[in-house]
Amino acid sequence: MVRPLKCRLIGFSPTATYFKPRGISMYLLEEVSLEIDEWEALRLADFEELYQTEAAKRMGISRQTFANIIARARHKVADALIHGKALKISHAPADESSVAAPNTQPEESAK
Repeated sequence: MVRPLKCRLIGFSPTATYFKPRGISMYLLEEVSLEIDEWEALRLADFEELYQTEAAKRMGISRQTFANIIARARHKVADALIHGKALKISHAPADESSVAAPNTQPEESAK
């Protein structure tokens, strides 16, 4: 039996949800779908430069789960960039309690 997915805390929604190579028509492109939790993991690890332990706490998941999510996300982004594919950020139906307030400021953490 598969374990149920644990609710992940997402800091805020992205303003743009689709990226594609310039000069190529949409109907010619393959698409890579980045789930919202993968996007959040990229934001925390690569943009905010948090350690995995701190980023996992912010998302309300274990460090190992965070490591799995960030590895999947980086692979998908690399695939889209290297092979010239469109990148779509998918918004899974989220429970309202799983989205943090949009004005939540990241806490300072030792790096």
